[in-house]
Amino acid sequence: PDLQMAIGSSSSLSIAWPFLSIHRKVKRGSLDVHPTEKALVVQYEVEATILGEMGDPMVGERKECQKIIRLKSLNANTDITTLARRVVEECRLIHPSKLPEVEQLLFYLQNRKKPGNEKHLPRDLTPFEGMELDEEANINCIDDYVELLYEDIPEKVRGATLILHLACNPDNLEELLQNETALGALARVLREDWKQSVDMATTIIYVFFCFSSFSQFHGLVTHYKIGALCMNITEHELKRYDLWQDELQKKQKDPDNQNVKKEHEKALKKYQGLLSKQEQLLRVALYLLLNLAEDTRTELKMRNKNIVHMLVKTLDREDEELLVLVVSFLKKLSIFLENKNDMAETHAVEKLARLLACEHENLLNTTLRLLLNLSFDTGLRSQMVQAGLIHKLSLMLADEKQGQLCMCILYHISVDDRFKSMFAYTDCIPQLMKMLFECGESHMEPELISFCINLAANKRNAQVICEGNGLKMLMKRGLKLKDVLIMKMIRNLSQHDGPTKNLFIDYVGDLAAQMGAEEREEYVIECLGTLANLTIPDLDWELVLKEYNLVPYLKDHLKPGSAEDDLILEVVIMIGTVSMDDSCAATMAKSGIIPALIELLNAQQEDDEFVCQIVYVLYQMVVHQATRDVIIKDTQAPAYLIDLMHDKNAEIRKVCNNTLDIIAEYDNECERKIQSEKFRWHNSQWLEMVENRAMGDDGEPFMFGDDGEAFMHNGDILERPDLFYTADGIIPADGTISPEFFTDYQNGDIGQAGGFPGSMNTDMFGQSTVTPGQRPATTYGTRPDEQFFYSYAGAASR
Repeated sequence: PDLQMAIGSSSSLSIAWPFLSIHRKVKRGSLDVHPTEKALVVQYEVEATILGEMGDPMVGERKECQKIIRLKSLNANTDITTLARRVVEECRLIHPSKLPEVEQLLFYLQNRKKPGNEKHLPRDLTPFEGMELDEEANINCIDDYVELLYEDIPEKVRGATLILHLACNPDNLEELLQNETALGALARVLREDWKQSVDMATTIIYVFFCFSSFSQFHGLVTHYKIGALCMNITEHELKRYDLWQDELQKKQKDPDNQNVKKEHEKALKKYQGLLSKQEQLLRVALYLLLNLAEDTRTELKMRNKNIVHMLVKTLDREDEELLVLVVSFLKKLSIFLENKNDMAETHAVEKLARLLACEHENLLNTTLRLLLNLSFDTGLRSQMVQAGLIHKLSLMLADEKQGQLCMCILYHISVDDRFKSMFAYTDCIPQLMKMLFECGESHMEPELISFCINLAANKRNAQVICEGNGLKMLMKRGLKLKDVLIMKMIRNLSQHDGPTKNLFIDYVGDLAAQMGAEEREEYVIECLGTLANLTIPDLDWELVLKEYNLVPYLKDHLKPGSAEDDLILEVVIMIGTVSMDDSCAATMAKSGIIPALIELLNAQQEDDEFVCQIVYVLYQMVVHQATRDVIIKDTQAPAYLIDLMHDKNAEIRKVCNNTLDIIAEYDNECERKIQSEKFRWHNSQWLEMVENRAMGDDGEPFMFGDDGEAFMHNGDILERPDLFYTADGIIPADGTISPEFFTDYQNGDIGQAGGFPGSMNTDMFGQSTVTPGQRPATTYGTRPDEQFFYSYAGAASR
């Protein structure tokens, strides 16, 4: 009973007919194992010959055949030698000399692993209620099963179930594929009667699902339009679900009434039975659609029929197997922009957040992978924050299986400056610091350190990171391992004003000692950038420059092409920081750094960051008496600054104007040029009109006025005070400048007792100023969590 096989006939057989005879000869062939079952496959060849009256062969034919020997009792405890001997004895198609080969094949079958055990949810679904049968399906009876499809609903369900049992065996799919009658009947019954029986619809879709599990059969499923049918069925079932929900709510309105309560309990019991069958149907239909979605053209058709909306609606269900399928489908769809936008419109993130509390490992993993795909979108990241994902994901960081995915999602959220500060109020930062320190000197995951770098750019986060020995441990690792990414994180920490920045005083010497030719350039950039951020009044920069001999290093790296632009820019920023100290500014001026800066300004005049930071250094220099005269009298800096007064970059204009305001206070000649240039720029249209008065309609210049006096006086147009007046008096640009201003301007009295019109925070052209000493906003100097910087120096009192 446990060994089923076809016993071969004798090696030759003759059948006598009147005047003719048939001679059949069996030739033994090879042995092999069955690809999916516990069975041996015996190959053999049959040769049949028809003999004439005299015994001469008249017609001959050969046919290759195979017999399958199924070994139902074969398990881990089976005696292979005994079983092999029995197989050879009972099957005359296997020669006794093949006994060792049979033993070897049986041993292989005994130890072969079952396919599909390693992967959750392979290409087939788990059996569902209604698949059970009291008979075994036979491929030879397929016509009888098709006949049942033309009977009433119960017979149709039985016929479809029998065909399904055949389709579940992949060996039968090729033969079923040839039977167009059976497949056509199944498709017709599904199309016409699917509303009459959920069981029947589930069973027939399951048959086509078996075909959809193999890409080569997708054309067959498409031919019968099963995909479109599944879309319609899914949409209909979702509407039915909404109706069931409404009915239940109506019957729950009066819970104190016993009759109403009994009706509600009865309806609830019925609803649960219907829901179970409906979810089986949805699982099969959606899985078939998922298989067909391998073709992007088919997927686009599904999208046009609102597949995303249907899937997101299904996320409200509780069946975990159905949810795994739905989330997997959404994950596949999410890589396309249109589908991602549909998920944003339907608020899929809010529903996915609910699933993070589940204990189903595969569902949780798939949900996190979908959220990771969606987290690349700014709007969806905002939805994630609103759904409370920062707190939920932070709690899962310690999970060995899901922690990495959680970190990647949180990293994407941390890219947005609006959400950085929210991490300070969770357990996220302490957990990240613990992970950092547990790495020791081993390799650190790039996602971990990148996440920390983003968080360090926020002031509140920086305070949490530096609590206790946080900064000390980071410095120790960064300096010991020369870790560029750790130093980048430290550099972000150093940019925040307040108590955090003061913690760096103890490490100034360690950072300054890293300036050397033997260090990697990207590592030096981070160390130098950290030092440049330390605008601490109590820090003795002069001592640091002398102790570590930094002035020659800074000067050498100001030469264009001496290093990468990033390093040169950090050198400029560093010079701006140390120049806040008057003694350091004097040291810099004596070392010849100012001409080097001017040369660098010429070379990098197209790079706004370089220009802005160099002008800021000049601003710091003119603030100090010791270096102001050098800037004004010994360099061309004022001329460059005048040219940059109207640069297209607003930050450059503001730093430049504030620097020129200070220069104008101490040099009358520069003051005249600056005010003249400002006036020309502010009144350029009016000046152009006045200058055009000197030309007549025929193009000839009006060289003389009405009284014969020369119109232009052979001088600058700004030397004609009468041009500033009309019959009604002066017409100033902003309506606030009096005629006395122009008299003072001609006499050189501007900047003395009267000063510029307006307040100390506004110059004569309405350009605002703020407290001096702040660094201009650049890619390196801006703190994303604070307001951008708009002005750099206040006008000095006059």
